Amino acid sequence: QVQLVESGGGLVQAGGSLRLSCVASTRTPTSGAMGWFRQAQGNEREFVAAITRNDFTRYSDSVKGRFTISRNNALRTVYLQMNSLEPEDTAVYYCAAGGPLVVPSSRRSEYNYWGLGTQVTVSS
Repeated sequence: QVQLVESGGGLVQAGGSLRLSCVASTRTPTSGAMGWFRQAQGNEREFVAAITRNDFTRYSDSVKGRFTISRNNALRTVYLQMNSLEPEDTAVYYCAAGGPLVVPSSRRSEYNYWGLGTQVTVSS
């Protein structure tokens, strides 16, 4: 049973923007951190950004200054605004939930719920 549903992926030219959304089902706890991870073909899944319920955020160095994570607790939704996209950002982007209560963790092992992913492709 899918408890996190991502949307907003697609094909964009380098320098363009995309906004990803992730909606959590009512069965998915959203009191803790929510985050975004990505996995490029042939690579391991890596951290992108995370946010706590109180809007503490953390970003990977590779996206800092270009991506912005936000959440709407009433809508059980987390967003990832991606600007100045680069071909290196091409990957499947996964939403995660059920993370720590007070820390926007970058560790995959600290998230209990995952979406199926949405493809982001950036052409040069």
